[in-house]
This record gives sequence, structure tokens and C-alpha cells, in this order.
Amino acid sequence: MSDMTFARMIEQMTPEIYRSLKQAVALRKWPDGRLLTPEQTELCLEAVMRYEIEHNVPENERVGYLEGSCSSQSSAGGEDSIKWMN
Repeated sequence: MSDMTFARMIEQMTPEIYRSLKQAVALRKWPDGRLLTPEQTELCLEAVMRYEIEHNVPENERVGYLEGSCSSQSSAGGEDSIKWMN
């Protein structure tokens, strides 16, 4: 797919399609249950990420967002201080 075609697709993507692609990437399958190929997963993830940037989705709602810092310091309990988000 050419970059211009891909960019045009992102511009025309509806919020419903965005949510569907985001869910497909998270579950690694389409809404009808068929598994995504590695290539489909990669393209869907890129589309989701570009949509989020293009539509100014808040950072804490973007795919892959992790709350907290990624420092090498540990908390007093000895466990990492990173909180994982869904």
C-alpha cells in the first residue's frame, strides 16, 4: 500500500473503525474471530498509532501507554514502580 493511500485511509477513518482496529490489535483477531496475520497486526497497529496522532488522542489513551516512569530505581518494597495500564 502506498503511503499516500495509507495516509488518506487514516484521514477517512471513523472513530468506530479506530476502536475496532485497536481491539483487533489487542486481541490479535478480527471481530468475527479470525486471527490477524503478523502483517495485518503491523498495519493495524500503524493505522491506530497514526490515527491517535492525527486526531490528538490524549497520550494516556493511546495504544501502549504506560503510567509512571521507566527508571531503574526500585520502590521501598523492592518491586518496580511502573504501573501497567490496559
